[in-house]
Amino acid sequence: MKQKSFTLIEVLVGVFLVLLVFLGIFGAYQLGIKVIGQSRNKIVATAIASGELEKIRNLDYGSVGVSGGFPDGVLEAVKTTTLNGVDYLVETRVDYAIDPTDGISLPEDECPNDYKKVKIKVSWSGALEGFVELSTDVSPKNLSQECSETGGILLVSVFDAFGQAVSGPLIEVRDPDTDQIVKSASPAEGSHFFSLEPGSYKVAVSKTNYSSARTYGIEEVAIPETPHPSVLEGLLTENSFSIDKLSSFSVRTYSLWGLDYFSDSFLDQSKISEISDLEAGEGEAVLTQTEGQYQDSGYLFSTEISPSDLLEWQELSWNDLEPVSTQILYQLFYLNGENWFLVPDYDLSGNPGGFGSSPIDLSGLDSETYPELKIKAIFSSSDPDFSPTLYDWQLSWKNSQAGLIAGAIFRLQGEKIIGLDVEENPVYKYSQEYNSGGSGQININNLEWDLYHFSIPPATGLDLAGIFPSPQPIALAPDTSLEVNLYLEAQNSLLLNVQDVDTGEPVFSATCRLQNSGLGYDKTQYTDQDGQTYFIPLEPADYSLEISAPGYSDYSRQVSVSGDVTKIINLKRIE
Repeated sequence: MKQKSFTLIEVLVGVFLVLLVFLGIFGAYQLGIKVIGQSRNKIVATAIASGELEKIRNLDYGSVGVSGGFPDGVLEAVKTTTLNGVDYLVETRVDYAIDPTDGISLPEDECPNDYKKVKIKVSWSGALEGFVELSTDVSPKNLSQECSETGGILLVSVFDAFGQAVSGPLIEVRDPDTDQIVKSASPAEGSHFFSLEPGSYKVAVSKTNYSSARTYGIEEVAIPETPHPSVLEGLLTENSFSIDKLSSFSVRTYSLWGLDYFSDSFLDQSKISEISDLEAGEGEAVLTQTEGQYQDSGYLFSTEISPSDLLEWQELSWNDLEPVSTQILYQLFYLNGENWFLVPDYDLSGNPGGFGSSPIDLSGLDSETYPELKIKAIFSSSDPDFSPTLYDWQLSWKNSQAGLIAGAIFRLQGEKIIGLDVEENPVYKYSQEYNSGGSGQININNLEWDLYHFSIPPATGLDLAGIFPSPQPIALAPDTSLEVNLYLEAQNSLLLNVQDVDTGEPVFSATCRLQNSGLGYDKTQYTDQDGQTYFIPLEPADYSLEISAPGYSDYSRQVSVSGDVTKIINLKRIE
């Protein structure tokens, strides 16, 4: 006869179910013990608080107060008592109260301290910690007893940026000499009456993730905007403050000059739109030959140059060779409808006849009137045995998609003031310098809502050429994160465009070292994916430039910097 038995899995499932039931019962038992313990402690604490209030009700009105406090009295601010093995902390607070129901309102009320408000807090610690709070009002028997009480009242109100009461701010009334807290409160309605002895007080208000505000003494600011309030005997003093949620700026510092350009080294004719009696290729453009004799003239046009991010035209430059009896003149054309015309702008003196000396400053050329340009080169030779040679040309412009500048220093200043100095100049609540760091970007947190100004210290050698959003000042609203772009330029700078001499392709991560031992300047930078790197700011001087890149021959040359200079560097591959 076969006997039935349980498998191991069935035994484990059964044990688990039994364990689950017993754990539930045990948890319910523990919860019951906790609830009973909490209830017992709360009942005892309530009895202690009620007993304290009953004692206070039997005191003379003048004796109701905390010893050494205001109002002064016979009560202890803090004491402990032990019942049923539990230690209870008893905290007592007494404040004057102002009640308009007596038919007299401030400031006409000569006795503003209408009655006393007493609050008893009893707390206990341990695993079952908690507290109980009870309060009562103690009134004087008659008007003479009310008026016999000395002191004044300080009303502190806290509002947000829109004039609405801030719920639960921390209001601290401090001794201005020692900075010790005299009284504090966190009123749900945003304002609180403080009963204080006559004197001067420092008031500070704050709240988590909010801005802060406080009063100032004349030792901090000669003429404070919000001075320490003075509490006078039997009078009401009012102070109001505005705080709101904190905000932030994300600031990027950009280089505004020369990061975009059109250039052609004439390796082929891909950047030529029209050519006549010229040959272009293999790095040069020359007059064509017929039976060994050069043509007496010829011309070529570049392709259309129409930047999508144009802010300002910058410079036209070229590199050519003009033997005796030869010449190359350069002109600029603009698009009007479907046809190209010679730029007539009088700021470009020489354009009608052609420019002969490089470079040409184009900063006076209106970018809105002339958003597209073409370059024309006019070749001529009076000797059939010689031809001028054009090796390369370049047209540069300022753009709105500039590259980041690392380590740029700028100042951020708000418009809110805390007062005036001895010369009656404003003392700003927020004014601080920042460095954009190695990435050219910095996040500035914990900012108060305000109107902010960005500026560049003159000692940096940089200028603020533009800002987005614009114009200044920039309004920062509460609980806001705002992106700001600072576009910087310098009086002297060097833009390097490093490219392959054979293909014209940019050389990425080329090491570029610029140095001048007399100026104590020695800086190494690396080209970006466009083959560019930008040295800014610089002093006008001659510098030693060294460039190296894997697979290319090293480059070394002196470069003169005066103003904004752009150099195209052609590196040759190592065979």
